[in-house]
Amino acid sequence: MNTTPPTGGLDAFESERPRLTGLAYRITCSVADAEDVVQEAWIRWAARDAATVDNPAGWLTTVTSRLALDRLRAQRRRREVYVGPWLPDPVPTARNAEETAELAESLTLGFLVLLDSLGPYERVAFLLGDVFGEPYPAIAEILGKTEPACRQLVSRARRKLHSARPGAGTLPPAPASAEMLEQLMYSVLAGDEERTLSLLHPDVVLVSDAGPARRAARHPVVGAERVRQLLKGSWRNIAFKTRSSPDERPAVRLMEVNSSPSLVLDTPEGPVVITGEAVSGQITSIWARLNPDKTGALKDPPPIV
Repeated sequence: MNTTPPTGGLDAFESERPRLTGLAYRITCSVADAEDVVQEAWIRWAARDAATVDNPAGWLTTVTSRLALDRLRAQRRRREVYVGPWLPDPVPTARNAEETAELAESLTLGFLVLLDSLGPYERVAFLLGDVFGEPYPAIAEILGKTEPACRQLVSRARRKLHSARPGAGTLPPAPASAEMLEQLMYSVLAGDEERTLSLLHPDVVLVSDAGPARRAARHPVVGAERVRQLLKGSWRNIAFKTRSSPDERPAVRLMEVNSSPSLVLDTPEGPVVITGEAVSGQITSIWARLNPDKTGALKDPPPIV
């Protein structure tokens, strides 16, 4: 059977691919899973007569959402035996003229980590409704539920996300600037304890996702002094692998990863991606992604919206 659609069908799919990849990534937080989902959506699209589909974007959104939901369920079972903390895959991002602030924010690590507190159906319903602006009749069809049930799912998701954010009168965290992350790294490498502690919020939390292949903290590290001590050992070890002498600064790339300034250190074992959040000039969260199975996606990232 010929599964190659006419040029119009191919063009319709390719025009939607970045959006579909972005949707699948936000649902699964895995670049590999997102690409597999979109590839499966393409196979199903190629087997159809595109001329019989009145709303290609809607059809593709439905198929992609359902496939990603299945992946998310399977993924959560795999995470039960994952070594250490689990963080979303790093994905390079670049704002384009069509991208809204809501779409950019929904790729930040802080937002994606909060999404992990939602159940699978809550997560998909919330993303479709509040991030991608899908109408409730479409969400109901995608999830196989009634409109009132979908409204309840989105409302419950909003309440959970709102309760996880700082209370009234407290500034919400924002992505830490590249300058702040660089200052933190160089103060740690220079052994400047006072400067390091001044950059860290007293209740800062560091989470490192290394998987089974690399050594890292197997639990979140809380508190400025504990984080400073951990960074002192781990960052010096990383830096010595990427420079010829202690006085040489390590090779660090500044990249926008997950819509946030990030430090990328290229090591023999693979890239290390450091991203953070800050409030009032102090870093409140640090995420270190070291798992080479995840950071490898930085080399050839898929187009994503």
